[in-house]
Amino acid sequence: MSKRDYYEILGVQKDASEGDVKSAFRRLARQYHPDVSKEENAEEKFKEINEAYGVLSDQQKRAKYDRFGHAGMGNMGGMDYDFTGDFGDLFEGLFNSFGFGGMGGGSRNSPRRGRDLQKEIKLEFDEAIFGVEKEIEFARDEVCSRCGGDGAEPGTSVNTCGTCKGQGEVRQVRQTILGQVVQTTTCPHCNGRGKSIENHCNICRGNGLERKTIKKKVKIPAGVEKGTQIRLGGEGQPGANGGPRGNLYLVLNVKDHKFFERNDDDILLKLDINIAQATLGADIEVPTVDGSETLKIPAGTQPGKTFRIRARGVPRLRRSGRGDQLVVVNVKIPKRLDDEQRELFESLAETLDTEVKPQERGLMDWLNDVFGG
Repeated sequence: MSKRDYYEILGVQKDASEGDVKSAFRRLARQYHPDVSKEENAEEKFKEINEAYGVLSDQQKRAKYDRFGHAGMGNMGGMDYDFTGDFGDLFEGLFNSFGFGGMGGGSRNSPRRGRDLQKEIKLEFDEAIFGVEKEIEFARDEVCSRCGGDGAEPGTSVNTCGTCKGQGEVRQVRQTILGQVVQTTTCPHCNGRGKSIENHCNICRGNGLERKTIKKKVKIPAGVEKGTQIRLGGEGQPGANGGPRGNLYLVLNVKDHKFFERNDDDILLKLDINIAQATLGADIEVPTVDGSETLKIPAGTQPGKTFRIRARGVPRLRRSGRGDQLVVVNVKIPKRLDDEQRELFESLAETLDTEVKPQERGLMDWLNDVFGG
């Protein structure tokens, strides 16, 4: 009798990801495990599922199967699966769903990495553009300066916990439908430390840690923006039982500028010019983040015209070079005129065309009509 396709057995497509394959396997394994399922052929289906997953979860075996099918598997199909890997995770989840607790594993007092910390840093607009060195303060736990971290008052003894024998956990064997299951819980006497302390330290109260304020100088690179995160490795909470520290993540918040607005690597500036400058043209001084720059306004400049000042934008964070500054001009129409100004404008008005003309449609408007754009 020919074997069924492994993808068909797990109910996944041939382009399924590793996560999809694992999820399908776990779902089916829970359904057809012989000690759980009441179906007559549950054991055969369970072996079939196990065999399919043993191939499709391994990249090399999966590639060979995709190319040659079952013929390329040789004796690899139908092998016993290693229960110390994903299958162990499966049964731990299965036991937990039945209320049996964990399956054991590492000791509660084995080394564990510390928690990560996060701190917001506020930057001025120009600090984010050009970078800055900041001195930051943050609170974290440090090894207790009085007891050295063992939690006991100096001069008193620290003993191995008599309940868990220094393991930090206690185990209880229970009989279930799947056989004997070992339930592991944190030792209630020492709270997982594996130590018994009679006289707790007066500073840390037996915790072995005390809260301290840390000051540190940090270099903020040029070109950062609001929401950028900077990771400081090993500056987080201390690890447990000799484990490594966590990390400190700096989340940057950039203040708005009075004139400038950032648009990716460009800086936008909206600038008012008067009607004479727009009509006759002018050389004007324009503020940039680097100082003033002379910008030539050509005669006949219309409202909304955008000028580009090269390399006066934001330094690119992970590339060389800088963005540009974009200057959008607005022609400011005076609301009040003195007698001399009014006389000049009236004289000018006599020389201008007074006919009101609708704006002519452009070429792109005509093309949109023709082609239905």
